[in-house]
Amino acid sequence: MRAVLTRVRSASVTIAGETVGSIGRGYLILLGVGPGDTPEICRYLAEKALSLRLFEDENSKMNLGLDQVEGHVLVVSQFTLYGNCRKGRRPSFTGAADPELGNLLYEQFLSDCADLGYPPQHGRFGADMLVASENDGPVTILLDTEELLGSPRREHHD
Repeated sequence: MRAVLTRVRSASVTIAGETVGSIGRGYLILLGVGPGDTPEICRYLAEKALSLRLFEDENSKMNLGLDQVEGHVLVVSQFTLYGNCRKGRRPSFTGAADPELGNLLYEQFLSDCADLGYPPQHGRFGADMLVASENDGPVTILLDTEELLGSPRREHHD
């Protein structure tokens, strides 16, 4: 799984003109699912993302977590995190999980966030969404479970 986590002052997601999720201070998490991902990997990623200390303390050091700043979470599905741009000008998305697994693990991630004390605001899997964010810092972190868990990177050739 891959997640792009951005520290935000605010973020929202809109579908067909309706705001379906909105937060103030917290993390905007764009979440991509790969074909080999599992519920265990999903839980690991949720725990890792939500435990990061990316907010500044009184000494301007990133030392505070979501709990200490009463932060919130907005999660948006993002299969394009598995885009392969090695050949040509148009990305290939064959490295992303099929929609059934992608949706299952997206929903699992939302549930894991809630279980960990951060019921997330969220978009809708597969929907055409507009995402707005006021990035704070900016602080943006890429979390890739293949790197975090030490598994070899799968190569996708088209």
